[in-house]
Amino acid sequence: MAEPELVDVVVVGLGVGGEEVAGRLAEAGLTVVGIERDLVGGECPYWGCIPSKMMIRAANALAEAHRVNELAGSAQVRPDWAPVAKRIREEATDTWDDRVAVERFTGKGGRFVRGSGRLDGPNQVRVGDQVFEARYGIVLGTGTRPSIPPIDGLADTPYWTNHQAIEVEELPASLLVLGGGAIGLELAQVFARFGVQVTVIEAADQVLAIEEPEASEVAARALRADGVRIETGVRAGRVSHDGTTFTVHADGTEFTGEQLLVVTGRRAHLEELGLDTVGVDAAQRYLPVNERMHVTEGIWAVGDLAGEGAFTHIAMYQAAIVVADVLDHMRHANGGPDASGTASVVGGAAGAASAVGGAMSAGGPTAAPGSVPRADYRALPRVTFTDPEVGAVGLTERQARERGINVQIGYADLTASARGWIHKAGNAGFIKLIADADQGVLVGATSVGPAGGEVLSALVVAVHAAVPVSHLRHMIYAYPTFHRAIEDALRSLK
Repeated sequence: MAEPELVDVVVVGLGVGGEEVAGRLAEAGLTVVGIERDLVGGECPYWGCIPSKMMIRAANALAEAHRVNELAGSAQVRPDWAPVAKRIREEATDTWDDRVAVERFTGKGGRFVRGSGRLDGPNQVRVGDQVFEARYGIVLGTGTRPSIPPIDGLADTPYWTNHQAIEVEELPASLLVLGGGAIGLELAQVFARFGVQVTVIEAADQVLAIEEPEASEVAARALRADGVRIETGVRAGRVSHDGTTFTVHADGTEFTGEQLLVVTGRRAHLEELGLDTVGVDAAQRYLPVNERMHVTEGIWAVGDLAGEGAFTHIAMYQAAIVVADVLDHMRHANGGPDASGTASVVGGAAGAASAVGGAMSAGGPTAAPGSVPRADYRALPRVTFTDPEVGAVGLTERQARERGINVQIGYADLTASARGWIHKAGNAGFIKLIADADQGVLVGATSVGPAGGEVLSALVVAVHAAVPVSHLRHMIYAYPTFHRAIEDALRSLK
């Protein structure tokens, strides 16, 4: 048995959240071991946010070029995937090499270990033959992996996940997409705009099932206009592959395509983490944590593992909370003041960490002792980067009614706004507001349109800060902007 090596903190999993925690704590002067078996940075820079948005940017440029014929004369467009693949390979991923990310972490003073880390009893992590004992704590940030449904025959076929879809160098002639969530729709629209015949198969009654029905309708209409076939309420029963073609057998219907992309959700693999050695049940979908991201004494979780959504912005938000709380825990362990009992309740996680002795590294502004933030997800934003974009924050109408809220709905059609009318081609969208009539504040909102994700920012502030609707009604909204439609939606609240 290896003798444990004593360090301050061990971070298992260096995805977006884990890398941020490990780097910030190392900058603060702690001895930090960061363990990662795959690529430092996780899904986002290699197979998620960054490369997929490069693909979307390229596909949207093609769509805008086609709109020239409606707005400014005539244009002919010839799609070419090669420059897109080249940009993803060279600019986004360094051909899926994380050397720069590893050096970024070690340059901050951290120690990097390549391998699969797992808990090995209280305060200990094992990776291969090495055992580390954490003086102040362990942070788990191992993320999630694609959840593949147990469909008969699927496991025996060469299907794609988002990894293969992002890495593709030559596009197939046709593509079946199993799953009509955000990732499925984004990739379906991209490939369709590059000439691929795409069919989306979704078991739920609508695509983007977690969003407002109106958002689903606009998104589905936009994808169909790009030539995407969308089949909702269809459950795949069997998948076969004859060497060249995939066939999805569903409800008496067969769908065929050259390639099959499976994007039916993600799951955390908790059984790999040795949670039983610290008395935590691994038979859960996600790790339950408290408002300071504690799993149990001396163990924190960050990012997808915590079950609040597989979003980079959530991981970064949680990372700042963990950094602040680990440093506070260290101060308390060393006889200093304990800040954890007097935390602020709403927001302010970014830059919350402060180093020992009051000195802060380049990681961000300091926070005074006593200001360790609590996680608050009331104003959690999310954006689906289809064209039009679908942005949402807080509760949907259905969720608000299920909670017994006295709901008021405000709605404005973006095409009827001045900016929507000016924009013309590609102007589909709307603003939908969910208000608590008793409290006089917004509890949710959806922004769909050419800049839906950007317009959402104003609505996030309104929900997060519980800005009275009366204040929102008396704001000055710049003209002519897409966000001015918020004012129209406020007028319609009823």
